[in-house]
Amino acid sequence: MTSTQQSDTTATEALAPVWREVLAASHRALADAVAGASAEHLNAVTPCSEWTVAQVVQHAAADQRAYAAALGVGPGPAYDPFAPSGILDDPAALIAAALEETATAWATVSDETRSVPTPLPHGELPTPIAAVMCAMDAAVHAWDIATATGRKPSLTDEHAVYFLTAATDLVEPLRQWGAFAAIVPAEQSDTPVDRLLRHLGRNPGWTTA
Repeated sequence: MTSTQQSDTTATEALAPVWREVLAASHRALADAVAGASAEHLNAVTPCSEWTVAQVVQHAAADQRAYAAALGVGPGPAYDPFAPSGILDDPAALIAAALEETATAWATVSDETRSVPTPLPHGELPTPIAAVMCAMDAAVHAWDIATATGRKPSLTDEHAVYFLTAATDLVEPLRQWGAFAAIVPAEQSDTPVDRLLRHLGRNPGWTTA
């Protein structure tokens, strides 16, 4: 067994008991973050330096639909997730529809399913890792939106540890793919949330000021 296989096995075992709860909580966080964004917020800057709140919402919805489509539910996003237009009439409705589709897709996956296809360049992944990667996408974009709209994000240290468990060995190909910015240098006082955000190319101290 290679070191990568050993790492995957360890992560899969750690995440198997929790992935459904982590996914549901992350979906709630994204829905709540978007619900708290008013029309005045949609053109605001975000921790994703190239995108407004509206664009992050569109991207997050498309990512969730891509996971659903990989699992055989729905047609996938109708636009390029990495080229969101920023033109958005009803962000809450867009996210609600995407999350409903994705939750339906994951509900078709039994606890005995060892691996599932994903929209990631890695292809098929162990089920708990794939589900927690999907959850991480929702939770981190919820952090982006909440932070950009001046509210306290709901991302917890407990969930950040789960996300790091799933993502640590998977992020670099995604970074090369353009999904994440460069790692932000660590600080001694970093919490698990801080470590996750830095690993994903975000500054934990980002503010709208």
